[in-house]
Formats: sequence, C-alpha cells, structure tokens
Amino acid sequence: MTVARYDLLRRALWLGRVLRSRLLQPALMLVTLVVFTLAIVTGLFGTPAGSRNFGIVFVWIVWWALLIVVLVPLFGRVWCMMCPIPAPGEWLQRRAIVRRNPGRPRTLRKRWPRRLKNMWLQNIGFLGVALFSGVILTRPSVSAVVLLAFPLIALGLSLLYENRVFCRYVCPVGGFIGLYAMMAPLELRTRDCSTCRLHRTKDCVAGNAQGYGCPWMVYPGNLDRNTYCGMCMECFKTCPKDNITLNLRPFGADLFVSKSHRLDEAYKAFIMLGCALLYSAVFLGPWGWLKSWASLESLPNWLLYAAGLLAIVLALIPGLFRLCAALSDRLAGHRAGSRFVTYAYTLVPLGLAAWIAFSLGFVFVNGSYALSVISDPFGWGWNLFGTAHMPWTPFAPQLLSFLQVGVLTGGLLFAASMTVRFAGDGMVDARRALVAGLPVIAFQLVMTLAFLWLYLG
Repeated sequence: MTVARYDLLRRALWLGRVLRSRLLQPALMLVTLVVFTLAIVTGLFGTPAGSRNFGIVFVWIVWWALLIVVLVPLFGRVWCMMCPIPAPGEWLQRRAIVRRNPGRPRTLRKRWPRRLKNMWLQNIGFLGVALFSGVILTRPSVSAVVLLAFPLIALGLSLLYENRVFCRYVCPVGGFIGLYAMMAPLELRTRDCSTCRLHRTKDCVAGNAQGYGCPWMVYPGNLDRNTYCGMCMECFKTCPKDNITLNLRPFGADLFVSKSHRLDEAYKAFIMLGCALLYSAVFLGPWGWLKSWASLESLPNWLLYAAGLLAIVLALIPGLFRLCAALSDRLAGHRAGSRFVTYAYTLVPLGLAAWIAFSLGFVFVNGSYALSVISDPFGWGWNLFGTAHMPWTPFAPQLLSFLQVGVLTGGLLFAASMTVRFAGDGMVDARRALVAGLPVIAFQLVMTLAFLWLYLG
C-alpha cells in the first residue's frame, strides 16, 4: 500500500541547511550533557529525598514525560540525536567534537558478534532496570550510579568497536525508543531509492570530507523503518546527491512493513506492555505493600516481586497472546502460530498509549516538584529562582482521567484496526477478516480494561 508523504525539506530549505550543519548535534549534546551531569552530581551529593533531588525529578519525571508523551510519538528517535550518553565515546573515537576529522574512527576495530545484532540485549537491559525501578526511581544515589554506568559502558564499547554499538544493540532506552518510533509521523528517508542504487561510492556509509559514515550502521538506501535510524543527520552531510530528506507521513506507517517483523522486537512489545501495567500498579496504585516490595525494603519480598514481574512479562502475557494469535490464525485459515510475531506488532500502539497514560498520571501528580527543585537542585536550602518553597500541587486532577481514557481508547482502536488488517491479509471478505481478528482484539481489550481499572478504580 502506498503511503502519502510530505517532503519537509522541499518546503523548508532553511531546515536542510540547519540539518547539514556540523554544529547542530554537538551543540544539542553539550546542552543535554550538562543537564545529565547535574543529574548525576545531585544524585550522588544531594539530598536523599527523591522529591527534593534534581536527579530524580528531572530525569524520571520531566525528561521521561517529554520523551514518552512528546518526543517519541511525534518525532521518533529525535532524542537519540541529542542524547549525551554516547557523546564522550563518539568524540573520543573521532578525536573531534564539531569538525570532521579525516580518517576512520579510532578503535580496536573489534567485530560485534553476529548473534547479538538484534534487540535481545536491549530487552535484557530494560528488564534489569525494571526489576530495580522501585529503587532507581526513588533513591537519588542509586539513580546516579545507574545513569553514570550508561556512558561508561558506551565509552568502553567505543574503544573496542566502531560507531554506536552501544546505541544500536545495548542501550535499554534506545530499544523501546526504536520500537515506538515506528508510530511517529516523522521519518528520515531517501527521496529516490534508484539514486542510491546507482551511486557507487555510498558516501552515506563510507563517509567523506563533509561527514562520517552512518554511526548507526544503517544504509539509508534500504531504510524503511525508524527503528534503527538514530537521526544523527550524518547522511544529510555526506550525501552528494541531495537524496536524503525528512518526511511527514501517517502515524504508525512502519508497523506495516511486513518483511521487517522480528521476534526480538515482538518480545520488546510484550516487555514494554507488561512493564507499563506493573509500573502503573506499583507507582500509581493503592497497594503500599507492592511498592515496598519493589523498593527492595525486604530481599525475600523483592525476590517475589522480581519473579512475578518476569513471569508476567516473559511468560503470562506472551503465552496468552500466543493462544489468541493461534485462534486468529485458525479463523483466518492460516497455520496456527504462523502470524504470532506479526500480530505482536499490534501491541506497539497499545503499549505506547499505556506508557503515555502512565506518564501523564506520574507527571500530573508529581510534576510540581520540578518547580521547587530547579531552585534547589541539591536540596541544600538554595532558592536560585525563588521557587524553592512552592508547595507540591497536583496539576488538573479532574482532567487526568479524561486524558488517560482518551489515550488508551485511541491506542486500542489503532491496535484493533491493525489486527483486522493483518488478519485479512489475502482475504476479500472484510467481515471474515474482522471475525478472524477477534481473539487478538479481545486480548487488547482486556489489557486496556486492566489499565483503565488501575487508573479509574
């Protein structure tokens, strides 16, 4: 099916000039690196009270809300363009920050294992963070250690391997950003694939005097999804044919690229949906005992919580979904289980909606802490901007429920429409396609009702 696209750079020539500037990405990275460093320093040396510590409030409330509610749904992987985590390692590889340094990046030139060229390490990393989220999101020193570990790991990998191996294959945040970036209406693509095929030097991969070869190890000529394009804009600088552009397109267009459906991405969808459900129960639910279990106040209780989280995310949700997918396959006349991975992509809009609903609840309830913390980031009694003594005040609680219901309903409708389309692949009868998709739609409905029950009571 042909998807309508709107070439932004044909209409906004100034935007092309900005994206080709070598100063753009380093400038953004330097700004976020300052904030990131402050989050680590305040976490290590500031107050242990999470609600009064800059590291907790601005990373896990402000940044998280901006990322999951605004940046990813609307702009895809644009955060990766400005993320400070790979900056030290990348600048060390290149021996430069702004200018284009001649030659290949300096590393030990190790080869990344072929069996790890997927999303499984990112899945494991996200689950590792999720298991300790009750501690990371409430204890500034622990949060700071975790934040510090990310750039150190990225730096170590940059010494061994060329390009952004950490971002592409390891970063827990990058994994779910890549998954949900498929929903975004913004994409980086080539204008004409035949131009890429006929162009022999492949400057976008090899690099040239204007820029480096793609740090994400992506060939733009074959790019058909947002998942693994970090929007670093190097290909804008290196392409001598002016064949790279930014397009606007319908939401979720990447989800229908059937040749790219993969099991590792399917499990990322299960993990993200399951963790959104558990996070909602732990951090927004009325069960204090569950939050204490997640916060590692007692090792035996935390072990029970960890076992339950892994069982729900890795066994219960995928297992139930597999049964529903098998029923849909049978109703559609396909071999049972043949479309399990394809159907799993219908959970991407549902999972994104769930995370947006959770994040709205978190920021509406706790967002006012940012006003006081910005004046007193360490909790040492400062009042830099005169807002340190502003009281905690939930924002528009009467509006929150309507937003959460609207977002979750939209995610369910999008997921259901995808299911009918996948179920009806090769069918002429639309009614039969709807009937075939009903088991998977039932799963989506049950998950949506579970979230609504958590949020509305």
